[in-house]
Amino acid sequence: MSTLKDAKVGAHVTVTKLNGEGAVKRRIMDMGITKGVDVYVRKVAPLGDPIEVTVRGYELSLRKADAEMIEVQ
Repeated sequence: MSTLKDAKVGAHVTVTKLNGEGAVKRRIMDMGITKGVDVYVRKVAPLGDPIEVTVRGYELSLRKADAEMIEVQ
């Protein structure tokens, strides 16, 4: 199992599962990140937070803690 936090810059990955509960999971889903969606990792800040991604044509910034809850392949 790897998470979005582990993905390298420039990688195209597919979301396989969302972990987390309640409001945190809802926030991730509200960004358009759902099972089966493709994510492109654009940039990772020097300390790993935030992680900038492109999802469904939108550029988003994710916290490292949120990225750990998104399983990818």
